[in-house]
Amino acid sequence: MSAEVNQPFDPLNTQTQPEEVTVEPSVETFTLDPDPSFNPSEAAAAELQSELQTTIQELTQRLDALKTQLDDRNNQYARLAADFDNFRKRTQKEKEDLEQTLKCATIKELLPVVDNFERARSQIKPQTDAEMTIHKSYQGVYKDLVDRLKKVGVAVMRVENEPFDPNLHEAVMRETTADVPEGTIVEELRRGYTIGDQVLRHAMVKVAAAPEGLGEESTAG
Repeated sequence: MSAEVNQPFDPLNTQTQPEEVTVEPSVETFTLDPDPSFNPSEAAAAELQSELQTTIQELTQRLDALKTQLDDRNNQYARLAADFDNFRKRTQKEKEDLEQTLKCATIKELLPVVDNFERARSQIKPQTDAEMTIHKSYQGVYKDLVDRLKKVGVAVMRVENEPFDPNLHEAVMRETTADVPEGTIVEELRRGYTIGDQVLRHAMVKVAAAPEGLGEESTAG
């Protein structure tokens, strides 16, 4: 029986080298299954749509604010235009009133001159050729003055046989008579004048008064 002899381990002796053991690493693999409902293009589109909606809302708000400002500016302009138009009309009216007042004041100063011409025409009777020449001369001036007054709108009141009107007439005398109704103008003592609807000078007149007892009988009847 042969006995095994234990040989000492020699690392240089290839015969005594231990067997090389190969160890395969164990690697566990995982597979990621994508979510079938996830679509990158749809997500990007949704995000873009959200951004666009936000932008539209902001622009709409800015547009509304600008429209409000524009309306305010238009209202301010309309008020300013109305105020200016009213100012222009008021100024024009004041100017016209002032011109009318000055014109009336000037014409009133000329009316006594007209009275003197008319008084001279009725009272002075020329006797000689020289007097007739003078008479015709100042009557020509009188006619020219009257024509110019007519051109600016001055008119003579017609008062005889008209009812007395305190807005137009000034009663300085009364005459008792039964020939005309009481309050009728029976005589003009000084001419009255108007310019348009405005009274330049009231006419001085004599007004009819009913005889005593006649007015009471008429009232009783």
